[in-house]
Amino acid sequence: MTNENVENSQSEAKAEVETEATAEINQESNKQEDDFKAKYFYLAAEMENMRRRFEREKENLLKFGNEKVLSGLITVVDNFDLTVNALKSDNDDKVKNIVTGIDMVRNQFLDVLKQNGLSQVEALGKKFDPNFHEALSQMPAADAADEEVIQVYQSGYSLNGRLLRAAKVVVAKNS
Repeated sequence: MTNENVENSQSEAKAEVETEATAEINQESNKQEDDFKAKYFYLAAEMENMRRRFEREKENLLKFGNEKVLSGLITVVDNFDLTVNALKSDNDDKVKNIVTGIDMVRNQFLDVLKQNGLSQVEALGKKFDPNFHEALSQMPAADAADEEVIQVYQSGYSLNGRLLRAAKVVVAKNS
């Protein structure tokens, strides 16, 4: 072989090695690019999930953030009810006027609580539901259906659909 042939074969071998090296570098570069894309899409999905979770938590805080305060105010409504019930039977005109005033304040107080998402659990005359009612006792009642609430000792309340306090009730038992 001549010098020229040797140089040509060396040049070809060198070019072939360079081409293989370039192909490997391109392949490695493409693999890294695919890895970065996969990581980017994963992080973008995680960020979207986190945004949704924070939005849901924010809504729950707005909906139920005043739960502790409102559950404490329920006892104030109970005391209004007890006062009105205790004084209703009095025949004195002054006491009747006081009862009327207390009842008006109670109703106004309940309206403010309703505006903040608090609602009273329906109980009297309804079928007993352990999700909303707490049975204190059972009594025979001829004029009521079996498992019907016939008396409410303490009203139950829910805040935006979430039960704060179950209604304490007496249930009819006709067996």
